[in-house]
Amino acid sequence: MTRKERSEQKLRELGVPANANLPRIESEEEAQLRNPEEVAQRAIALCAVAVRGEGLQWKEVAELLKEHDPLQVATPKEKSFLLEENPAQKDQFNFSWRYESLWVLLWALGYVESLDYPSSHCDVPRSVGTLIGATTEQFIKQATLRPLSEILDEADLIYRYDWAVVDARINRQPPPANLDAGVVYERHYALNWLIGYMNQDWDDVTTDT
Repeated sequence: MTRKERSEQKLRELGVPANANLPRIESEEEAQLRNPEEVAQRAIALCAVAVRGEGLQWKEVAELLKEHDPLQVATPKEKSFLLEENPAQKDQFNFSWRYESLWVLLWALGYVESLDYPSSHCDVPRSVGTLIGATTEQFIKQATLRPLSEILDEADLIYRYDWAVVDARINRQPPPANLDAGVVYERHYALNWLIGYMNQDWDDVTTDT
């Protein structure tokens, strides 16, 4: 059974609409998995912007993550948000969702055991706690990047979950089978980045369905 077929079977079992016409995602030969150091640095940046999105000032974020240097690993958009004295409420809301992307990267690095069905939010205190108390060097050293095949399994599955969510939205219906649209989107975003989808930088990642 192919990866695509396994994903479609799982969707059917969960009552999630499956589109058999969706193509397969990248194979193990085609994907370009990010290296552990890059994934760990991205996790640090995501933690910083998510915490800032909750309303903390930059000085408070810097103190919370004092063992790291978020500004050094943040993208231009993230850096602008982190340093903005009075960020727009919309930006705060959007960046606070990055906890869900962070959760995916912590899973990929071996800090989270599994990615549960995307119907509820991740464990935010655990996400932040994983980065507190350890230096960046320790955080990277203690990580064990999951095999590409395992990451591709999740990338293919979330791709198909996201199609079901988008299709429901187009048809003005709620997400099927209790899927959380925000969680699905953030996971899709992070997994596409992890496997090097279209070789896109973080700020430019697309979640095509």
